[in-house]
Amino acid sequence: MLENLLKLVQDQIGGDIQQTPVVPNEHNDQAMQLAGSSLFDSLKGAVSGGGLQDVLSMFAQGNASQESPLAQQASGNFAQVLQDKLGINMNQAIGLAGAVMPKLLQGLAQRTADPQDNSFQAQDILNQLSGGKTSGLDVGGLLSRFQGGMDKDGDGDVDMQDLQRLFQ
Repeated sequence: MLENLLKLVQDQIGGDIQQTPVVPNEHNDQAMQLAGSSLFDSLKGAVSGGGLQDVLSMFAQGNASQESPLAQQASGNFAQVLQDKLGINMNQAIGLAGAVMPKLLQGLAQRTADPQDNSFQAQDILNQLSGGKTSGLDVGGLLSRFQGGMDKDGDGDVDMQDLQRLFQ
C-alpha cells in the first residue's frame, strides 16, 4: 500500500509541491513522502481515536470534504511535519498543507470507491490502519450502509439513533 500511496501523492499533489516556492526544490521528494506519511498517520489517528465513521463515510461516498475533521487533521499534521522536518515557516506550511491535503484525501476517496481501480481497497486500508484489528470486519457491507449519508433518521445530526438504523 505504501508504494501506491506514494504514487497517489505524486499524481494528486506532486505538481503543487514542485511548483510552490514554499518547499525548496531539493526537498520536493521528501515533502511528498512526508505528505503520504502524514495522510496515513491522520487516517490511523482517526480510526483509533473515534473517527472511524468519518473514514468509512469518506470511502463510501468517494468524497472528502475540505472542511471535514479528517481533512483538517491531515492538514494540521502535514503542516507540523513540514515545519519540524523541513524548517518551513508555520504560516507557509499551513497554507500549503491546507491546499494539498484535502486534494490528496479526495484522490484517495475516489480511487478507493472506484471499482475499476484495485490500487486501494477499503478493507486493506482499514486493516493496515487498525493494525489488523478489522480483518474479520465486512468493510464492504459497512460501506454500503454509509452510502447516501449518515443521517439515517433525518433529524439533521448523526448520533446513536443513526448508527442503530444502519444495522436495522
